[in-house]
Amino acid sequence: MSVARLAAVQCADPFSLLSWQSGETKGLLLRCYLPDALQVEALELGTAKSLGLFVACKELHGLFELELPRKRKTCLYQLKVTLGSGHCYVLTDPYQFREQAYYAVHYVNSLPENLYMQLGAQLVEFEQDKHLIKGTRFSVYAPNASSVSLIGDMNHWDGRRHPMQRTECGHWVLFMPDIAAGVRYKYEIKDSTGTLLPHKSDPLAFAAEQYPSHASLVYDHSSYQWRDQRWQTRKMDGYHQPMSIYEVHLGSWKYNSKNEPLTYLQLIDQLIPYVLDMGYTHIELLPVMEHPYTGSWGYQPLGLFAATSRYGSPDQFKAFVDACHQAGIGVILDWVPAHFPEDGHGLARFDGSCLYEYEDPRKGWHPDWNSCIYDYGKDYVRQFLVASALYWFDHFHVDGLRVDAVASMLYLDYSRRAGEWIPNIDGGNHNYEAISLLKWLNSEVYSRFPNGMMIAEESTSFAGVSRPVDAGGLGFGYKWNMGWMNDSLRYISKDPAYRKYHHNDLTFSMVYAYHENFILPLSHDEVVHGKGSILGKMPGDEWQQAANLRAYYAFMYAHPGKKLNFMGNEFGQGTEWNHNQQLPWFLLEFDKHKGIQQLVRDLNLTYRKVAALHELDHEAVGFRWLNYQDSEHSTLSFIRQDSEQQRLYVVANFTPVPREGHVLPVTEAGEYEVILNTDSAYYWGSNYPVIVRLDNLQGTGATAPYQLRLDLPPLSTLYLRRKPE
Repeated sequence: MSVARLAAVQCADPFSLLSWQSGETKGLLLRCYLPDALQVEALELGTAKSLGLFVACKELHGLFELELPRKRKTCLYQLKVTLGSGHCYVLTDPYQFREQAYYAVHYVNSLPENLYMQLGAQLVEFEQDKHLIKGTRFSVYAPNASSVSLIGDMNHWDGRRHPMQRTECGHWVLFMPDIAAGVRYKYEIKDSTGTLLPHKSDPLAFAAEQYPSHASLVYDHSSYQWRDQRWQTRKMDGYHQPMSIYEVHLGSWKYNSKNEPLTYLQLIDQLIPYVLDMGYTHIELLPVMEHPYTGSWGYQPLGLFAATSRYGSPDQFKAFVDACHQAGIGVILDWVPAHFPEDGHGLARFDGSCLYEYEDPRKGWHPDWNSCIYDYGKDYVRQFLVASALYWFDHFHVDGLRVDAVASMLYLDYSRRAGEWIPNIDGGNHNYEAISLLKWLNSEVYSRFPNGMMIAEESTSFAGVSRPVDAGGLGFGYKWNMGWMNDSLRYISKDPAYRKYHHNDLTFSMVYAYHENFILPLSHDEVVHGKGSILGKMPGDEWQQAANLRAYYAFMYAHPGKKLNFMGNEFGQGTEWNHNQQLPWFLLEFDKHKGIQQLVRDLNLTYRKVAALHELDHEAVGFRWLNYQDSEHSTLSFIRQDSEQQRLYVVANFTPVPREGHVLPVTEAGEYEVILNTDSAYYWGSNYPVIVRLDNLQGTGATAPYQLRLDLPPLSTLYLRRKPE
């Protein structure tokens, strides 16, 4: 009989078998399947009036039927279930809510955000037959499955109890009355051959548990009341405003008294005041999207719609973002649409087929990270990824997403040898599907969230990454300047005696500085996997290492482009970053590290206060070399200026030899002052005296009518300006 499919957990159309059906005598039939029940009685919802006792079906254990007279009308009802132990409980039969279940997929395909507004576990309430019904509507996309069951706290994780209904578009749906926030659930899926797959977490879960369950949780987004209205309605002009980003891994920034990572609420009390004190404008968090393996730092996510529960609930993460905004700090999240791990509870072979990933491993498997690559040619996958990006702006009020590993998306031969990749239709190595997705992604984000930021971690010379889509670009707002980072770190790690042979490493970045809207990153990638710390890259003895670092940081802050610095860099962490322990905060007991931290604090404050350092970051008029050719002495000098032509003069000496009488051409007479000197004793420097003298060269034929003569301290960077009259 067809109802035998219920016991075999092979039922794709439970609405055709359960709840109200046509009886054999043309009357009404109520049918339910409760494998653990001894006796079942139907009660009219609201009155508890008995509709009658069900009769157990002899052919199928657990199947109960109740014949009702022809004149009887359907009504909402509950089931009073008696177990063999004698225990009784009452439930509202979910299979009487066919229309509410199907409602989930009515509008899914029209807009990307409809995925997180309709699918997953949606808390809903509605009126039916004059009754207010509350519960959760579950919906999941698994077009190649032969059956899907909802399992969880509501049914003792028994896949027989709640088979879901398949829709024509490949979604599986079921409305469960009386299911509230906090209930755990998963999906029990059988593939097209009827083979049972590992229990799957909800790809659109809004909250999840950690190992070993990895269970999804019903969550109520309306439970948090935002208080950041002033921040959300502020006027934004990001390209002309300062942006100094503090990159943070929440699990290892600082531990609490239990020797555990700080929770979201504890971070409100400790991280936000620290960031404010240090003068940063933004916090960038390594991925907080739920991920199974802590050691991935979040870069192997499976919950693209769930904030990790390692540090608290979704409401508590919202409270953290809210508190950042109220303090005037922006929040950027790292986001990973390039790949995902193949853990059994996740997206890999989700319904028995390669639903989310490319099937051919030459496109669908990432050799660097041993993970699956999203199939960017599938409409659902594209909508899924765009919906995830919109979700974090919409529900968590984030200010930006830094998109990880963009280069691996753009190139079909990324980290592959000949024969290990499939060319595109034109025989080239560009992934047209990924390029199309990124353009759509950025267009959707900026059209809905004009104040938002989309930032690309893209390490190649792919053209137009941060140029508008309608101008032929990918549409990102910013791009990490990996070229500057690699070149400048290579230079500064050299012994000063050899730097004159590598001077071009410092100056070359200005050749392409305005090709993109750049952010200068000193990120977590530069302090892991045997690379050591930023301080550890510096040559020389202890004093020279610190002096090199201070001079380098000041050069970075003066160079065109927004700034990013990974946690621990700001006080000169000596060892490589370890995600399994907190930062070595004890180092601040030592003057060297306190000096480095104070310099970074002063750099942030100067950078924010002096418009010349940030206002024209992306316009050539904001920068001019004074001397970039002094490779013999490893010095360089340049001007930064703002839209009012207020100038800041920058001069750097990257050798441990003081340079007396260094000449700096200027165009204005007056008194000049040093406003920042990385060699100051305040920063643990040598306090070498800087004597600034102005020479009048008018009438001598010099290019500039004046010149400054000053003595450059060893391993230092100076900021100078003309004193206001």
